[in-house]
Amino acid sequence: MTAPEREQRVQEAVRRHVRRRRFAEAEKAISHVLADPRVQRLSAQIQEAEMECGAHLQGRLQTFQDRYDRAERDGDATVLIRTCPGKHGVWGRICVLDEGHELEEPHWGRNSEGQPIAWMGSAPDDW
Repeated sequence: MTAPEREQRVQEAVRRHVRRRRFAEAEKAISHVLADPRVQRLSAQIQEAEMECGAHLQGRLQTFQDRYDRAERDGDATVLIRTCPGKHGVWGRICVLDEGHELEEPHWGRNSEGQPIAWMGSAPDDW
């Protein structure tokens, strides 16, 4: 291994180390914030409102859930491709509405327990 190759490996190792350390520090800070009782109460209130909104919209939007379930079961890529990319994978939510609905409707689908839920905003798929 040449000196420049060694130097490059060292620099890459240092970058990986710094990145891991920053992530660990961020996770620690986030954990402290999420442990705050006020944040936990607010989170519970938001969850309750999302569930209420989801139940309220179910009569009007259930056909989208049915269509999504059929497309998933049958492997209908045409339907799945036009489905909203809005997801909260960490929380087990997948929006079943058509892409571009956000101007008229919140995201809507089912949570990981199978209950209808509506929410605003989205998160990256890799959260």
